[in-house]
Amino acid sequence: MNCLKTVVGSLKGFISVLLPGFVVIFFAGLATQPLFAQQDALFTQYMYTKLEFNPAYAGSHEGLSLDLLGWFQWVGIEGAPKTLCLTAHTPLPNERLGLGMYVYMDQVGPSTDYNVMGSFAYRILFNKSKLCFGISAGIKYYTVNWTALNPKDAGDPALSLPVSNKVVPDADFGIYYYAKNYYAGVSAKHLFQNQMVVGNTAPDGQNSYTRLLRNYYFIGGGLIHLPGNVQLMPSLLLKYVQNCPLQADISARIRFLSIITLGASYRTDNALCLLMELLVYKGLSMGYSYDIWFNALKGNNRGSHELRIGYDIEMFNTRRVSQRYF
Repeated sequence: MNCLKTVVGSLKGFISVLLPGFVVIFFAGLATQPLFAQQDALFTQYMYTKLEFNPAYAGSHEGLSLDLLGWFQWVGIEGAPKTLCLTAHTPLPNERLGLGMYVYMDQVGPSTDYNVMGSFAYRILFNKSKLCFGISAGIKYYTVNWTALNPKDAGDPALSLPVSNKVVPDADFGIYYYAKNYYAGVSAKHLFQNQMVVGNTAPDGQNSYTRLLRNYYFIGGGLIHLPGNVQLMPSLLLKYVQNCPLQADISARIRFLSIITLGASYRTDNALCLLMELLVYKGLSMGYSYDIWFNALKGNNRGSHELRIGYDIEMFNTRRVSQRYF
């Protein structure tokens, strides 16, 4: 009970530190002109791929961390989303610095979204915690192949040609605070809000556009040690995009004997998610999650599946790679 009080009290303190920055980022986004929203994919095993939405996470492990994740949503529905993401990050010999990168591909129906980003984090070191500021910069490419569709009325000029965009720059920003038993962070993606082509009408050469809106995130979690070499790891992820409802993932995982982890998560768009992770070998882990949807698509798909492989490699002999909890 004393451990739980300590974790809760510490989280309250760190959230109070991070919340002002989050509010500034959040309302700066709301002040922009109304736009069409385009959301990034949200992984069920988000606790392992935080670098993808918060660059300040770079270097948070005392070694090189690699994660490959594939998400296959609404299996059984033609054109359902498929997402692949590879993240890699490491601290540098200077403990205050961290580097990372991620490669991302998201396919939904005829559209495919590619993202390649490099991340840099600066870490302020305290006795038992670290406050990190990070930025990611890279490129984004979005294409739509309308000819892959099978429309009821053939010959629509808007669907006659594939859409090919130019590569555009992209940038993210984040803040991440963590210690041995807790963490919290805020971040914003797509700072430039670049315009992307989504439609092409051949006769007059006019294009239809959408704009990437900023995606805002808050994440927090903790580690509670229970008797018998068992650890409880609650976590929360909030995501907001303009013109879309606030999305929340409320998760809890339990690790047994430092080998197997079981958990569940509730997502506010009516999904229950089951998670598991297995430590295969020192530093090598595999994860799987299954999403059960309770919305209108419930009877038309076989759920969503997510596969993950992670590997942590010791980089500096003077630092010990601790067991990975978050």
